[in-house]
Amino acid sequence: MTTITGLEFRPLVIPDSIDSPDAADFVEMVRVRNEIYREISGHGDEAMAPDELLPHYRPNTYETRYSWIVVDDGEVIGRVGVDIPHEEGSNAAFWLIELLRRTWGRGIGSAAHELVERTARAHGRTVLQSWAEHPAAEGPRLTPPTGFGSIPEDHVARFYLAHGYSLEQVERSSAFDLKGSFDEVERLLSVAEAASGDYRVVQWTAPTPAEYVDGYAWMKSRMSTDTPTGAMEFAEETWDAARIAEHDGRYTDAGRTLLVTAAQHIATGELCAFNELVIGKDRTEASHQEDTLVLKEHRGHKLGTLVKCAGLLAWRDVAPASPRVITYNAEENRPMLDINEAIGFVPIAYDGAWKKVLDA
Repeated sequence: MTTITGLEFRPLVIPDSIDSPDAADFVEMVRVRNEIYREISGHGDEAMAPDELLPHYRPNTYETRYSWIVVDDGEVIGRVGVDIPHEEGSNAAFWLIELLRRTWGRGIGSAAHELVERTARAHGRTVLQSWAEHPAAEGPRLTPPTGFGSIPEDHVARFYLAHGYSLEQVERSSAFDLKGSFDEVERLLSVAEAASGDYRVVQWTAPTPAEYVDGYAWMKSRMSTDTPTGAMEFAEETWDAARIAEHDGRYTDAGRTLLVTAAQHIATGELCAFNELVIGKDRTEASHQEDTLVLKEHRGHKLGTLVKCAGLLAWRDVAPASPRVITYNAEENRPMLDINEAIGFVPIAYDGAWKKVLDA
């Protein structure tokens, strides 16, 4: 094990609230997290307040989450996390290592990775998977086996490669200007409505109404099977009413707003497509478009365009002061990127999806 004088990986205490006596480490972790993301991207669109992030760290039924703060001579300089999904057949562990840039080059990341690998092996996991943003840079580039997109072979990429990882997929981060014209969004919605006469739009804010829970749960479960993932490995997820309630609570418990826009098949009442938009208590911050999916058996009716455009138009009333919406898509997911580009989303960043298969 790598030993660095003055370095500690301290298990993160998850407080009952950020006002609890034991909340100091969590609050400091969030501050450093936000600073790291700002260093990487040059903006604060990924920042969160401690009380809004806290619900995502509370224990849940569907995964075991390990978290540490990285303490260097008494100063918090980063964080480490390992998530172990509980889905049947899951053999993967998902992790992050985030360090302030001024601490790079001292072997701290490698020491953290030893902790990650040890934790994964303790749970019998054979696959390690992780994502990282790779800002634009000159020089050599890496292309995943999908053949879609590329990233610079930067410091972070070299870290992954040196630790035995392969780049499996590139994801695009895109932004839509909420302060600009919505004329094209309205036009595309009209086109989609004309092509989807057997469907109607339904919308709700979390918590999910009882009448939509089962349909929403089924669509959420399909996110693990029906979206492009390259060679990344995901076990099929099982969602039910309890999991939806837990999911919704991560937003509502912190005062965040989650708007779900869904397409419902009129004849059967089945929910067939959905889009999620999220914003925190500060309605002047960036919004985030989270999951979007059209069930395979209902594709070809412009339902993706329908739910995205209907969601954005409704969002003007939900968060009129929010400047933009951020979303992520796999570079090979051309059908969804086509929709985003037509609506007016523009690329702003690229992430690499990295995978390592552990030796026995």
